[in-house]
Amino acid sequence: MSKRHTLAILAYLVPTFALGFVWHLVVFKDYYESLAIYRADIIIPLGFASMLVQSVLFAWIYDRMFATAPSSMGALMFKYAVLGAMISWSFTTLAVGAKNIMSSVPRFMLIESAFTIVQWLMVAPLTSLAFAVADGRRRRSQAFPQAGS
Repeated sequence: MSKRHTLAILAYLVPTFALGFVWHLVVFKDYYESLAIYRADIIIPLGFASMLVQSVLFAWIYDRMFATAPSSMGALMFKYAVLGAMISWSFTTLAVGAKNIMSSVPRFMLIESAFTIVQWLMVAPLTSLAFAVADGRRRRSQAFPQAGS
């Protein structure tokens, strides 16, 4: 796995796990408990594994759709954030709201939509930066070959 993919995976995994833990289990713990949606003994390793799979897929999406696109970094971040948020929202908010038992679907949709927005406000710039750092190093090494090359 390349350095750029590793950095992109971490750019999704680290903030998503940290935000998810703090958001769901600390800051809005009472809110989620009032929704009566989650089990009492949340299995954190399964959530982490899910995020790891997502991070690999989102890194692949960024690489295929955005890494070589002829746009400014700001435009790439925005487009990636919109796409990523829409995909995430479809499986973390819409699908869960449709099939899980909870005390209030509208309240769940509201809090999870807010989570998705905050998540992608963090993930998109970090992923763009991960690719820019890796690509910048590669371009510099191609522009200035090392002695003996």
